[in-house]
Amino acid sequence: MKSKKAVLYRMVTTEHVCPFGTKAKYLLESQGYSVEDHHLKTRSETDAFKEKENVTTTPQVFINGQRVGGYDDLRTYFHKKPLPKRGERSYR
Repeated sequence: MKSKKAVLYRMVTTEHVCPFGTKAKYLLESQGYSVEDHHLKTRSETDAFKEKENVTTTPQVFINGQRVGGYDDLRTYFHKKPLPKRGERSYR
């Protein structure tokens, strides 16, 4: 069986751990992926990564060498319902 691998870049500093990066890591692992977890440890490191990859946000997930995107894009990739927008009810 071929193992499933993903690469995750997320902000993890002494002052802040990105909650969406944590959620992305959990979602990948729950889908059976081993995660190569890259911590962006400073604001300048994060900004340099975003400029290099031409993205505006972190986290960013790559599967099979292709950029999937951030946490919302990852949910879509796994055919999960989008999270409710801020202020929307999350129940019926």
